[in-house]
Amino acid sequence: MKPDVIELREDDFEREVLGAQEPVLVDFHAEWCGPCRTLSPILLELAAEMRGSMRVARVNVDEEPGLAARYDVFSIPTMILFQGGSVRKRLIGAMPKRRLQDELREFVR
Repeated sequence: MKPDVIELREDDFEREVLGAQEPVLVDFHAEWCGPCRTLSPILLELAAEMRGSMRVARVNVDEEPGLAARYDVFSIPTMILFQGGSVRKRLIGAMPKRRLQDELREFVR
């Protein structure tokens, strides 16, 4: 992933997501997941386009099962938008860029 997308581990989740000033979209994914691979370039584009107003981060559920369990991630890809340390929106499944933008519009400054 490019620098615009943060790769998260359990030990930096609180600082990078829950303590963030701006909204953070967290993509829970796995390397073997086809829909996750489809979504990946879309998230890269959005991260670059939304720089300064929203951050994009990723959690590999195989490497961080505790985070996936903590946020009830049962299918992937699951994207959870955090704002002010709280879950504000949950999106499940791959989707086109336009739909994802529409879903996130209310949270972007």
